[in-house]
Amino acid sequence: MADYIEKPGSGTGAGLKDRTDVKRPRKYKVLLHNDDYTTMDFVVMILRDVFAKQRAEAEKIMLSVHRQGRGIAGIYVHSIAETKMNTVHELAKDFGFPLRCSMEPE
Repeated sequence: MADYIEKPGSGTGAGLKDRTDVKRPRKYKVLLHNDDYTTMDFVVMILRDVFAKQRAEAEKIMLSVHRQGRGIAGIYVHSIAETKMNTVHELAKDFGFPLRCSMEPE
């Protein structure tokens, strides 16, 4: 497809379309929520395995979840954020933990 739009009759390309009008997709924060049953080790495992965090960063986020009630596991476009949230819920269920995960617009 052409990357430009010409004015009728101009034939010079005078109506070039500016590429800066392309919008970036909206990003979403994926949040982990604290509960009284999910172990800290499991939260660290989730952060490392699902969100590809290094141990030190995973522990920092886990402490944020523990102390502040929630922590940001990552920021992604909608489809990836939703997939990661669903993966967390499935793993938590498989391991018998009530860990909750949500997403909100950045």
